[in-house]
Amino acid sequence: MLLTVLLVAAVVINAPSMVARGYGFYYRLTVNRLPQMPLAGERLLVLSPHPDDESLCCAGAIQQVLKRGGEVWVLWFTSGDGFEWDAALLGDTLRPQGRASLELGQRRMGEARLAARRLGVPPDHLIFLGYPDRGLRALLERHPQGTPYRSHLTLVSHVPYADALSPGAPYTGESLRRDFRRVLERVQPTLVLAPSPRDAHADHRAVGLLAQQEVAAERLRFWIVHGGLEWPLPKGLHPQLPLEPAPRGKGLPWQRLPLSPEERTAKLEALQAHASQMRLLARFMQAFVRQNELFSPRGE
Repeated sequence: MLLTVLLVAAVVINAPSMVARGYGFYYRLTVNRLPQMPLAGERLLVLSPHPDDESLCCAGAIQQVLKRGGEVWVLWFTSGDGFEWDAALLGDTLRPQGRASLELGQRRMGEARLAARRLGVPPDHLIFLGYPDRGLRALLERHPQGTPYRSHLTLVSHVPYADALSPGAPYTGESLRRDFRRVLERVQPTLVLAPSPRDAHADHRAVGLLAQQEVAAERLRFWIVHGGLEWPLPKGLHPQLPLEPAPRGKGLPWQRLPLSPEERTAKLEALQAHASQMRLLARFMQAFVRQNELFSPRGE
């Protein structure tokens, strides 16, 4: 019985062509009923907890704003230096704490710049904060000020990257909030795309809650990447399929943003720029290259 369940689950998750066609037929009807997201020549700010989130959630939105004569900025809250397996693999070490994790952060910032260039975002519109991967919630809740948080992987308690917005800033909620406000003041966005507080990843939830506190509700739209229950299904590259709302986003008023074949191709190329992540997570990441992206005016 257990073997049968596992085999069925594997088929659904990986979806051979026949299963994928049935999946697409069912969800295409559901997704096409969603209202289309209005998008103009905005001053768009994309909030990305880690390098790669900007492409997973919003590569299509970024392209469309630029095509409409708008401007786009991307703000990365962390440099992705807390992915232990990735640091161990790339650093060829069983102990990725310290130098290996910091080198991973540097590498992932370079990948983020390449992905943004492939989407058409100018280099001076890319902003890195350099706060601790997997530590944003701790900063805001347990280290709002005073004694800074110390990353158990990079082994530092301050922003370690020279090209970050505030190099040397302590890992506290106060510093994080101050830097975020500086970016908002600089960019003056008309639209902010933020992770939903319903996202399964703690860093995503932290950024979403911070956005709710600091950005006017009418300028916010939310997205989900870690949506629960193996979402999105099926895994792998299926650009002909729709992206359906995530289980963790059930009940939210989702809007769809249709993507042209050219925009889907550019989104895949942006994701491929994140080579360190594609080595481990390719099928998950490719599953976001779909006929549409999804955004909600409500985060929770």
